[in-house]
Amino acid sequence: MSNTNCEEDMYLDLLHTVMTKGEERVAERTGVGTRSRFMSWLNFDLREGFPLLTSKRVPFKSVLSELLWFLEGSMNERRLAEIHYGKPRSELIGKKTIWTANADSQGVALGHYNSDSNKDLGPVYGVQWRNWNGIDQIAALIDGIKNNPQSRRHILSAWNVGDLDRMALPPCHILSQFYVTNDGELSCSLYQRSADLFLGVPFNIASYALLTHMIAHVCDLKVGEFTHTIGDGHIYNNHIDAVREQLERPTMAFPELVINRKIASIDDFEMKDFEIIGYSPGDTIKAPMAV
Repeated sequence: MSNTNCEEDMYLDLLHTVMTKGEERVAERTGVGTRSRFMSWLNFDLREGFPLLTSKRVPFKSVLSELLWFLEGSMNERRLAEIHYGKPRSELIGKKTIWTANADSQGVALGHYNSDSNKDLGPVYGVQWRNWNGIDQIAALIDGIKNNPQSRRHILSAWNVGDLDRMALPPCHILSQFYVTNDGELSCSLYQRSADLFLGVPFNIASYALLTHMIAHVCDLKVGEFTHTIGDGHIYNNHIDAVREQLERPTMAFPELVINRKIASIDDFEMKDFEIIGYSPGDTIKAPMAV
């Protein structure tokens, strides 16, 4: 590997370690089989660039639309399609999102309503973030960061045990904690219990880095670091060739994220408010998502 981005190198080194030393797991949930490693750690300095990986293209539009969908508190996959494509769902019949397969598989299996225009997923991330048994965690988090910045309770959790059996995918990224420095920088630490290292983790890194930027923006703070702790980090057996291809690629400096207007409320962000500048990734590397 010939790389120029030491932070992305950490991620690529993790891929290489799991490929070469990971434990074979044949009885995992999807039946595809994985190579797995328990407990890994990545760190990104958000002051130095936005961690959108460059050894393959990461679809920022999909990252952004999903995060805005979470922040709306929605559990309907067709609402995600509307945000992503910028059209009403009546014009999006057959158009897919990153959650369509989960809605059509686990969602249907759980008995949630599923049609061309409504695909319910149950109380997934957005519901937990905005309506945890009647509590808006996002609003409480932002209020705490603004009014009690040195608190040790700046926590966002999606692991609601009472709702797990109703979700069309129990949450993988389950808990994040935010920290405000005396210099006015906001950092985020994420714990992810289960991580698809090839397809999912590049997406998760960008999503929580973006959430940190958004919260910092409405709290009038600068960004600091994003730390990603991974429990079961795995590579699916049908991703191995794709990982080998990625490991042969060079990396570039991370791009810059620009938020285009002053926004006071987390609920006011729109797709048009964000711009990625200086992104020069390698081509997309396709691989099937294990459902």
